[in-house]
Amino acid sequence: MRIRTPPGAVRWLRAARTPIRHHHPAPARPSHRAQLLALVAVLDEAVAAQTPADAAVAACGEPGPVSRGTARLCSRQSSTLHRLRTRLQDLELTDPDLLRAQAHAARLIAYDLWMLRQSLDLAFPLRPDPRTEATRLRLNGLGRHADDLRRLRDGLREETG
Repeated sequence: MRIRTPPGAVRWLRAARTPIRHHHPAPARPSHRAQLLALVAVLDEAVAAQTPADAAVAACGEPGPVSRGTARLCSRQSSTLHRLRTRLQDLELTDPDLLRAQAHAARLIAYDLWMLRQSLDLAFPLRPDPRTEATRLRLNGLGRHADDLRRLRDGLREETG
């Protein structure tokens, strides 16, 4: 025996079995200005952190034995720059120009981190030798890359108006 269902019942049964899909609008992207301001804020901190990092690298190049305090200063500055680089890379930027600036800034901060590490390696060598000591004595700071980061930040800051 066949049971007859009314014509509208089939549609109702299909609709009842179909999961309801809620369409939520995609979250609004931050405006170009908001992205720019976020990028500049992190770069402001990175540029400010370069002063003590520059001093730490220069201290590694001072004549005579390098103090443990200098080693601690290098370590602290390395941690600070690492955190800033992570914050920089975590920014959710969509504008191609800002993405390029973000990548460039990350490379410049990576160079500062490398300089701090190399300075420590030269200041506290496993096997001291005259060539290592001569190289260490030529350390005098972060150099041109620090200026490049500052110029990048200044150029972006000008765009904020």
